Amino acid sequence: MRHFRWVILFIMTYTLSACATLSPQFEQPQVNITSFTLAPQSTASTPTFLVGLKVINPNRSALPLKGMSYSVEVDGYRILSGAEPDLPRVAGYGTEKFTIRAVPDLIGGAKLISQLMSNNKDSFDYRFKARLDVGSLLPFIDIEEAGTFSLKNPSSPR
Repeated sequence: MRHFRWVILFIMTYTLSACATLSPQFEQPQVNITSFTLAPQSTASTPTFLVGLKVINPNRSALPLKGMSYSVEVDGYRILSGAEPDLPRVAGYGTEKFTIRAVPDLIGGAKLISQLMSNNKDSFDYRFKARLDVGSLLPFIDIEEAGTFSLKNPSSPR
């Protein structure tokens, strides 16, 4: 029984030291929005958007994406959110493109429209947040992208 405790202690120490050596070399993946369209089967009462994403893995090891949750905010109002299971595996030093479905947050959208009608703003702040699940051995990967877009010149986000 005494040897069994030493074996368990050795295995736990080895496992923890292996995890500790992996994390300093891990570089945050990048998630880019590549497209944004209304889904063909959408109705006026339940609009659904298709959001094209590109995940870039700057690491040596592959990212086995199990799923993700995400939200999009404009001027602090959450306008889109959702979760997506069973995403593709992103190879080491690779890129993977895929599409997710996003459902609008009607309360956040209504508040944003109300603000638009009461203020004459030309530019808006946006924030894209995603939490990638890469399995039980690695922690969640939180990604956030923020910036500003202009209605006068929509092709040039700042």
